[in-house]
Amino acid sequence: MFNREFIQSKLGKASVASVVAMALFVALSTQMQITPAVAATPMASGVLVEMA
Repeated sequence: MFNREFIQSKLGKASVASVVAMALFVALSTQMQITPAVAATPMASGVLVEMA
């Protein structure tokens, strides 16, 4: 399935870009070490957005 023809196709290029983006996201997100106390502190402006 992942032969040269697939990688050179439009769908193949999109899938490679997706895998690279996910790997980059994981690499960057593991470097962000936020303590729970800092993450739970409301912002200075008083606006708190809850992600559900």
